[in-house]
Amino acid sequence: MQNLFKDFFYFTRGEKRGILILIAAICIVFLGGYLISARQRRNQMSPDDRSLQATSQQAYEEFITSLEEQEQSGKKQYTSYKQKNEESIPIILTSFNPNTADSITFRHLGLPAWMIKNVLHYRAKGGKFRKTEDFKKIYGMTEEQYSVLSPYIHIPPEDTARHTSQLYITQTVPVENIKYETGTVLDLNLADTTELKKIPGIGSGIARLIVGYRQRLGGFYQIKQLKDINLDIQQLQAWFNIDPANVHRINLNRTGVDRLRSHPYINFYQAKAIVEYRKKKGSLTSLKPFSLYEEFTKADLERISHYVCFE
Repeated sequence: MQNLFKDFFYFTRGEKRGILILIAAICIVFLGGYLISARQRRNQMSPDDRSLQATSQQAYEEFITSLEEQEQSGKKQYTSYKQKNEESIPIILTSFNPNTADSITFRHLGLPAWMIKNVLHYRAKGGKFRKTEDFKKIYGMTEEQYSVLSPYIHIPPEDTARHTSQLYITQTVPVENIKYETGTVLDLNLADTTELKKIPGIGSGIARLIVGYRQRLGGFYQIKQLKDINLDIQQLQAWFNIDPANVHRINLNRTGVDRLRSHPYINFYQAKAIVEYRKKKGSLTSLKPFSLYEEFTKADLERISHYVCFE
């Protein structure tokens, strides 16, 4: 059976060549038929279709051409306008005051629009040209432009002088410069900034410093506390006395951590220790329990004692 199958599909060399030629001929026939069919379909297109296709192609080409012409025309018009605009403003060098000249005057002097804008902006902000050299400082001004314009710059005397007459309207001495006579004594916890400035050696800054620190403390209990804000108490102690009744005290049994730590003499850890003790042990009656806490020194407890109560 196998020999029969082999003999059936066996071909000589000449037969194989003939089969290949036959297959090639069949392919050529089918390909030729397809090409002929496609050509016939194209030839069968109606005259209207061919006309429509030709019209669309022509319209597309005309549209592209019109866009190119408009672009070229726009460039020509812009160039023509620019040249006309530049030629319409002739350069006229004449005397001018940079403090009063308008934009047209500056244009006739040859300055570009953006530089004129800088000049007008400078004047609008209160700027003033007091001497010829000041005009050179305008942003964008070149050495060449300044050398051409400087001979024509004219600044009248009233623009060159600085008006200082306002400084001498009155010769009266300001209130804060009136000082107390020696021997005057003020309560350091009650004096306001106006009174403090009348003490020799105290100006506005020091007066505000004293009042501000006094408010943070709740009042002073001794003159030496002025050292906390770096003031020389040797010169100031003769001018002040202190009434301890004017010191504001903090109730340690009701005050929270944030309020306690805002005091200059109590830090965060000390404030937290006070509140924690109060929660665990109950109401406080003195500061003695905190003498065993590492957060407090003896000096801390002494100065805090002037600002606390246990109501």
